[in-house]
Amino acid sequence: MKTKHLFWIVPLAIIVILFFSLFSFNNSAVRKLEAVKTSLSNVESSYQRRADVITGLVNTVKGAANFEKEVLTEVVEARAKAGQTNFNLNDLSANSINQFADAQQALSGALSRLLVTVERYPELKATQNFLEFQSQLEGTENRINVERNRYNQAVNTYNTHIKVFPNAIYADWLGFSEEFQRFQSSEGSQDAPEISFD
Repeated sequence: MKTKHLFWIVPLAIIVILFFSLFSFNNSAVRKLEAVKTSLSNVESSYQRRADVITGLVNTVKGAANFEKEVLTEVVEARAKAGQTNFNLNDLSANSINQFADAQQALSGALSRLLVTVERYPELKATQNFLEFQSQLEGTENRINVERNRYNQAVNTYNTHIKVFPNAIYADWLGFSEEFQRFQSSEGSQDAPEISFD
């Protein structure tokens, strides 16, 4: 009689354990995925703040007599392109992350050239408006770096969660098998020119 009960209890126990294990994995994966999306939204928000600061900076620089219009045009065009490249939080493919990062890097490059050019205009560098935008820009760049690091940490947590055993099996079953790409430094960014406002 005991053997008969054991025959049903063992498989039933295995099914119950598997169900709760899947349930736990799914809930944890959803929370980690939402953390990735929130972090990415914060990155995008920080970049939007930078775009807003750049608009004010460009308008301040425009007022300077004889300022190189080519440089301003490049910044305005790069800002417009970066503004058109947004995330769809339901499609966080490596391609969309790369497109966003490339557009932001192009804007960073144009902004660097603008700031290097400003060095030739000491009267512009000394204006209160320029100094305020410079300070806001520096703070925003720091914010961007912090938010990108937080995003990378959230991605690392999620990617690790879906790759460890037995989660990797559950991830395939429940549709969590796609890893997310981290933000990385752009090629050559370690050689970026130093910009001094002094």
